[in-house]
Formats: sequence, structure tokens, C-alpha cells
Amino acid sequence: MPARLFLSSGDLIADRRFEFARDLQLKGDLVAAGEIRERLGQREPAIAAFRRAREADPDDRHGASVRLMRLGAENLSEMPKGYVQALFDQYAPRFEAALLGDLNYRAPQLLFKAVLAACLAEKKPAFFRRAIDLGCGTGLAASTFAREVDHFIGIDLSPKMIDQARATGFYETLEVDDMVQALRRKPDASAELILAADAMVYVSDLVPVLGEVKRVLTVGGLVAFTLETHGSEGVVIGEGLRYAHGAEYVRKAVSGAGLKLLSLEEASPRTEDDQPVRGLVVVASRS
Repeated sequence: MPARLFLSSGDLIADRRFEFARDLQLKGDLVAAGEIRERLGQREPAIAAFRRAREADPDDRHGASVRLMRLGAENLSEMPKGYVQALFDQYAPRFEAALLGDLNYRAPQLLFKAVLAACLAEKKPAFFRRAIDLGCGTGLAASTFAREVDHFIGIDLSPKMIDQARATGFYETLEVDDMVQALRRKPDASAELILAADAMVYVSDLVPVLGEVKRVLTVGGLVAFTLETHGSEGVVIGEGLRYAHGAEYVRKAVSGAGLKLLSLEEASPRTEDDQPVRGLVVVASRS
């Protein structure tokens, strides 16, 4: 085999990263190779590596499509289910320790406070006979609302997250499924509360899920969810490879789904790199 010719860029760190990316690519780790090339500012080689990674894994469990969207190489679309499932299956054993210990995760508490405020404003008791926890994870939201809910249904795409949630005893029923598909199987007007703590950040277009939410909610029922946000319009992929929704987009999505917006407040659901992540807490009702 002829020797590979390598010319130094004059930047020792950049040179080492380039060599590392090339070695990863030769070993078949195309996603890692693409990530390093992206950090080096080599956009086209990064895009090529991510596209080859997706071709090698049609389920896209490493999220090459998400990285291509982030680079602007493809139009914004929904995240591949294989990626979300693999991400949280891998994350499940250390999920709570990482969120609570490292990221100061507070989305369930933000939802609890917002739901209590909405009930007070609507002059109705903060008690719900049946609630659905979308993207339930290990059960942190159900734990927060346990005294206010008689029966909880948990839905998550990750089987290993569902295993963790089952051990809590908070749920009457647990389902491994995409949130829209799971909601479609629910009867009309069958839940008084629907929660999504840090789950909608993996959903680009909120209207389909909110449309199903409206159908499943009882009249006067509430939906409460957290989002990440940004200072512009529409929906983008953030640095954490999660969707960030502009506030005006959220207002239109809630209205477009036929729900009544009760509150939309800025609040940070977690901390990353010692900085609060910009977020929104949304409460809406079925009129």
C-alpha cells in the first residue's frame, strides 16, 4: 500500500484531529469522523461522512440525519425513531443521575408549577383522574404529579426507559411507542391531563401531536409541555441536537391544533456547559 501523503496545516491540534478523523473513517466509524470534520470546519467532508453513515445504517441509530439537518445539508424533518430509541436505551441506566446530578434538570417542577397556576386561574381543582405522560422516561414527571393524578399512562419510544419507569410503580399502563401513534389509539376525551417534560424537543412539527392531544383531552383538560427555544422564528436544530422552537411558532401550533393557549413562559429546563438552556413552558386547554 503506498504511504498516505499528509501536509501539515501549521496547527498541531487541527492536524491531530484531521488524522484522527481519517483513522476513524478508515475504521468505519463514519459518524465520529463526520463530527470531527465538522468541528474542523470541513463542511463538505463532514456531510459526505454523515451521508455514508446513514447509508450503512438505514435505521440511522447514530443520528446522521440529525447532523445533516444541523449542517443545513437537508431540510428540517422529524428525527429518525431508531436514533431516539438508541439514544435513550443507552442513556437509561444513568438517566436520572445525569439529569439531576449534572444538568440540574427541572422540567417536571416547571410543569407542576405551571399546571397549578393554570388550575388556579381557571378556578378548577388541580386533580386529574387520568393523565398521559408523553416521553415518560424513567418517571420523573409522574413522580412530581403523583398526588394530583389517580391513573398515569406512560409512553416512551425507549424500551429500557419503560423498564425504568415500570419499577417506580407510578404508572397504571406503560407503552413503548411513538407519541403520535400511541395517542391515536386512545379514545376520544379519555384524559384530563397530558404532560410532556422535555419530550417535544425531539419533535419538529408540533401540530400532529397537538392535534391528537386535543382529541384525547376531555373538555377543559390540560396539556403542559416544555420546549427549548431560540431568539428567532420557526424551528431549528440546536447544538445539543434537539429541536428549538420559536415562541411565535408555538403559539401558531397550539392555535392550529384547536387548543386554547393558557400560558407560555420562558424558563430553563436544564443546564448545559454551566449555562441555562433557553426554554419555554406551555400550558393549553381543550375548550
